[in-house]
Amino acid sequence: MKTMKKLTALLLALTMALALCACSSTGNTPTDAPTQPAETQPAADPTDAPTEEPTNAPAAFTTVEEGKLHMSTNAAFPPYEMKKDDGGYEGIDVEVAEAIAKKLGLELVVDDMGFIAALMAVQNGESDIAMAGITVKPDRLEVMDFSDSYATGVQVVIVKEDSPIQTLDDLANATMIGCQADTTGYIYCSDTPENGGYGEDHVTAYDTGALAVMDLVAGTIDAVVIDNGPAQAYVAANPGLKILDTEYAVEDYAIAFQKGNTALLDAVNTALAELKADGTFQKIVDKYIKAD
Repeated sequence: MKTMKKLTALLLALTMALALCACSSTGNTPTDAPTQPAETQPAADPTDAPTEEPTNAPAAFTTVEEGKLHMSTNAAFPPYEMKKDDGGYEGIDVEVAEAIAKKLGLELVVDDMGFIAALMAVQNGESDIAMAGITVKPDRLEVMDFSDSYATGVQVVIVKEDSPIQTLDDLANATMIGCQADTTGYIYCSDTPENGGYGEDHVTAYDTGALAVMDLVAGTIDAVVIDNGPAQAYVAANPGLKILDTEYAVEDYAIAFQKGNTALLDAVNTALAELKADGTFQKIVDKYIKAD
């Protein structure tokens, strides 16, 4: 009997042990789970990540003709722009524009026309820039944008050496003053006396400064008001003329752009600043304007 009880107890213990083993095999503890090699991901390739444009990157610009920079000008304004004997163009504005175009990876194209037409061409988007000794004025700022100033323009008065006009005050006694049409000289002189001018009746507008000087030499007019650079060239080429000692007006020259063409304006300003910083700009000026 005792033997039977012992056998029964042994069988019961064995059954419980097997049950416990079965429960252990279905456990979900980390130590009981079958081990599997960890799944690995390759490191991210930085070149595959989407790139963002730097916030200070210059905006892309376009030009009226791909690969070229069209400059409208009036090539009768020495030493800033004038025609060469071979049909090409030279002058401070021309060489500065060429240097800017090179920095922008473009080829310069000079479009020669009348002064007013040159201003209209850039306003209408027919040229990329206009350079013709252009003065920054409030009324022009309404219809065009301008670069940083690159030169100071001085308006002067040309008269005959024996002229009774020897001072700016004497200019009020002139019967007729000649100026290039739509230039600041013309605008100032043709204004009303109340605003410091002499009135339209005492001013003749010419297509070019050279034509005004021809009439001065011929005695048709009494004086010519024009920028100092061209004035020096005209006086040197025409004996018997002189420039009054007193400056008529002082103004800033800048490059004109179509209104709102900010991308090209910024690119040109950057190039212009670099040309000034590395001395290229001054070398161009020194080539055409000799120090006294």
